[in-house]
Amino acid sequence: MKMSEFLDKFKQKWGISSTVDIILIMLAFSLAGLSIVQVRVPVFHLLDIQDANMGIKTLVYLAIVFPAYQVFLLFYGLILGQFHFFWEKEKKMGRWIINLLSKNSSSKKSDS
Repeated sequence: MKMSEFLDKFKQKWGISSTVDIILIMLAFSLAGLSIVQVRVPVFHLLDIQDANMGIKTLVYLAIVFPAYQVFLLFYGLILGQFHFFWEKEKKMGRWIINLLSKNSSSKKSDS
């Protein structure tokens, strides 16, 4: 697959017209990933869970590190002029999580 075809697929999927925007979005993802790697280690150390079992680490990751990653995405998106793109993705993911949680809570209520 040619690079132009690859970029065109992202443009179509994400509703973006500029290759520069794709590059800036990918850069924001990269910077957020690099930043969260740097944050995760001190958070785990601060909570003294670096030697904890994988279940505890996963819970802390989901509760603290994953939301921090989302904030980093918004921050880098703002700096790189792509805030609107990331804000729309965050809202979509938030609705998805709320729907998922509401389905789980309603199915638990109906089981009772």
